Amino acid sequence: MTSTDRNDAVSSDPSQNFPAKYLPRPQVRDLPSPPLRQWRYVGPGIVAAGVGLASGEFILFPYIASQVGLTFVWAALLGLITQYFLNMEIERYTLATGETAVTGFSRLWKHWGLVFAILAYFANIWPAWATSSATLVTYAFGGNAAVIAVVILVVVGLILTLAPIVYNALEKAQMVKVAAIVLLIVVGALVAIGPAWADTPQIVTRPGFPVAELGFALLMGALAFAGAGGGQNLVQSNWIRDKGFGMGHYLPKIVSPLTGEAEARGRVGFVFPPTEQNLTHWRGWWRFANREQLLTFVLISFVSIVFMSLLAYATVFGNESVTNDISFLQVEGRVLMGSVGTWFGYFFWIIGAVALFTAALGIVDYTSRLAADVLKTMYFPDASESKLYAGLVWGLVIIGILVISVGFSQPLALAIISACTGGTMMFIYSGLLIAINRKMLPKPIRIGGFRAAALIWSFLLFGVLAVLTVQQQIGKLLG
Repeated sequence: MTSTDRNDAVSSDPSQNFPAKYLPRPQVRDLPSPPLRQWRYVGPGIVAAGVGLASGEFILFPYIASQVGLTFVWAALLGLITQYFLNMEIERYTLATGETAVTGFSRLWKHWGLVFAILAYFANIWPAWATSSATLVTYAFGGNAAVIAVVILVVVGLILTLAPIVYNALEKAQMVKVAAIVLLIVVGALVAIGPAWADTPQIVTRPGFPVAELGFALLMGALAFAGAGGGQNLVQSNWIRDKGFGMGHYLPKIVSPLTGEAEARGRVGFVFPPTEQNLTHWRGWWRFANREQLLTFVLISFVSIVFMSLLAYATVFGNESVTNDISFLQVEGRVLMGSVGTWFGYFFWIIGAVALFTAALGIVDYTSRLAADVLKTMYFPDASESKLYAGLVWGLVIIGILVISVGFSQPLALAIISACTGGTMMFIYSGLLIAINRKMLPKPIRIGGFRAAALIWSFLLFGVLAVLTVQQQIGKLLG
């Protein structure tokens, strides 16, 4: 067969682009038409924003603002724009195939999925999100933070394993959370920030990288967790698949093994031939997915980071009682009680606790969802993905309880560990996304141009930050 014949064969059968060494090639099937009522498909970006409104937004960026002012807020926009392009390339593969991006990586090397599942677990066995929520509960109502964190973990496990369709429960929870954050922003903007609004232009006019004051680990963590970070970005694939985006329409959803009716899922997805009709459908899906991600994930996350940073700057910047831990949120709440009213301090702590609880719900979901997909696809094809998911949820809950029980429960330290692991993951999969979206997809929809450049930027950014952070931490140990 000549090279021309081979090219014609690949063009007529797009599944031939997919390596078959570790997995069967996908089936060929037409791409469903994009939705006429697009608002019904809005959700994955809100879930991403809701889950991501956790360590970066409530802890890392506000803490940085409490120490050095608004000099580093610019990095939130940089991180969010970088993650927008990452998320869209993750979505590109799933829109076109119904497979997760991690499955695409596993077509290149069988164990890539296992690598990312292990890293995601390592990042999240330190339950910073649960201990942070519990700590804010104690500020508002008293009690033992460790005990409350354990209760939070158990409640999260029950919700995720009893909901008939897990994605639907997660989406509703994150929408409630986003609504609560919007309420906090509106009320806080009117009554709490005050003269600090005048310093907002410093975000642009006085940008800085305060590594001498705060260290690479904290700054890398904030940059990596601006919006999402780490394994959460990868699970954008799973969420849009469960919502029915593109070729995900043909794949079943994860359900509760107790209350839902499970459907069997094969190991591989589908790919469409690049006919004119399919490409028209593709352009509709691609435009919608880009808008949905930009107007939900990016916008909600950036507004939240800016507001929370301004609130910390307005209340505790220069306050000598602020220390290098999450207690700065307690100081912030007390200052708000004095400047606005007792009610607002409690309001701040309660909204924060609710927001971090729903973040815990999403983090346990995405970590377990990522690992369940890998195990089902690559190692246990006959197993129920829903049962694997439920087992992984409770495994993460039990590990989190053990971590808390041995006394390692400092939220800021846990958040930095988690964020640095996430940044390292982003460095690796930025390069892999270029490989799968250039090598496997039909030629008319492959990544190219400025989007490929954006992923090269992501690869270099998180690679450099990962190396510098590791060097700094080794230096501390040796010093």
